[in-house]
Amino acid sequence: MKLTQNTIFITGGTSGIGRAMAEKFHQLGNQVIISGRREALLKAVTTANPGMDYVVLDVTRADSIQAAAQDVLQRYPALNVVINNAGIMPFDHADAGLDDEQAVTLLNTNILGPVRVSAAFITHLKQQPDAVLINNSSVLAFLPLASNALYSATKAAIHSYTLSQRFLLRDTPVKVIEIAPPWVDTDLIYKSGDPRAMPLDDFIRETFDKLATDTLEAIVDRVLPIRDNPGMNEHTLVNQFNQSVADNPIPVQ
Repeated sequence: MKLTQNTIFITGGTSGIGRAMAEKFHQLGNQVIISGRREALLKAVTTANPGMDYVVLDVTRADSIQAAAQDVLQRYPALNVVINNAGIMPFDHADAGLDDEQAVTLLNTNILGPVRVSAAFITHLKQQPDAVLINNSSVLAFLPLASNALYSATKAAIHSYTLSQRFLLRDTPVKVIEIAPPWVDTDLIYKSGDPRAMPLDDFIRETFDKLATDTLEAIVDRVLPIRDNPGMNEHTLVNQFNQSVADNPIPVQ
């Protein structure tokens, strides 16, 4: 994709990967509009990056998405890039009871959020040159983490949805790109400095190197072996991965 002279809207832009991507695009000379629920955080990020703008958005609510899209398009009619980044990663218990409220919030955020945001902007994007839609899935779309079973399933759903979306948009100007981060050292779970986590700066640098090409999947190299379909070995791979995590638990607060 073209990395400069875009007008970019990104959800979940106040922390972690979302903020880092927004600031990188901003540094490259793009007009960036970030979104999130907490206006104080949005103001802090945009104050630290003069020229960046924001809109308050709750991706769990269809009415909030529609209002934000109308606001952004009215103020920035040249918008040509939408990045579905917002997400949450609660732990769950697929072997026990269900926290129904948490599950509904997770599904509304991680699946319906990107679907609704895409729908709110897609007619506009089809009319723009160099239009790009980026969906943020996860390495866990391909290799689920049992302690976050529903989160992993939402990311697998986004991967699947992206494949369909890309096919349906094949004859339009809209390019659909998927990023699938590994464990990156952000506060999505707990920023710990764990050596198994990819440093955020390294992730951003490699991801932008990939985005600068014609790739449809801007996936960092450490994820590529997992992205390759394990076929009949899938169950063995999933079991080995989750046993290694059980033997060396991810630190949490």
